[in-house]
Amino acid sequence: MIEQQQVQDNKNKSAGGINVGRFIFTYLCLMAIFVLIMSFAPLQNRIGSYSDYVVYVVAVVLKITGLPAVCRGDIINLPNISLQVNFGCNGLEAVMLYAAAVIAFPAPWRKKTTGLAGGLILIQVFNVLRICLLAYSGLHYRQLFDIIHIYIAQGMSIIVSLVIFFVYLNRLGKPGAHVE
Repeated sequence: MIEQQQVQDNKNKSAGGINVGRFIFTYLCLMAIFVLIMSFAPLQNRIGSYSDYVVYVVAVVLKITGLPAVCRGDIINLPNISLQVNFGCNGLEAVMLYAAAVIAFPAPWRKKTTGLAGGLILIQVFNVLRICLLAYSGLHYRQLFDIIHIYIAQGMSIIVSLVIFFVYLNRLGKPGAHVE
């Protein structure tokens, strides 16, 4: 009986002792919870304030690089183009993807907390640079802006979140050695 249970447990785990099915289920549940939380009306104002802050940081970086950027709320005004930074552009979706993966992966909470803090900072730094590059492309390559924005910049946010998660996993050490 015990051997049969061990065989079943081994079928559910990949190399290293991680229960992949449990990880995927937990990840999907966390993503559903995050999306539900983000849909609450009172939180929408906070998200808007966060977007305003991202726009402010982007405008500062653009000014440092010599581009005449002015920010008003969640809008960056540049010569001949204005960019509005909404929920999908402010980096919070990429943060949600990353945070759900880190929380769902079996590791000690101390390592999860460190991984979350470091990853969230890296994702937001990337996001500011991404928006700056979009502003630059909007100024100098207007005909390609939509392609760069929709097909390249959005995909890069997901890829960067995934890469940072893989770096986090690598920093954890040997899979299964730290399972709670």
